[in-house]
Amino acid sequence: MAWRTSIPAFSAALLLCGCGLAETAGTAAATGASAAEQAKQAKEVEAQVRQQVEDAQAQVRKQLEDAEAAAN
Repeated sequence: MAWRTSIPAFSAALLLCGCGLAETAGTAAATGASAAEQAKQAKEVEAQVRQQVEDAQAQVRKQLEDAEAAAN
């Protein structure tokens, strides 16, 4: 008879464990998505910085050419 009263408790424990596993899996998926989003943002920032560097270099070249032309 004791085993009959422990079945509902055991079932409840299994359900709670299952919820924890689902929560852990959900957290892992969210973390993976977050890492992917961060990587995407990092690539976008890298592209912006590269463009800014290229623009600055072009501006310096133009100033240098203008200075050389004015000196001649």
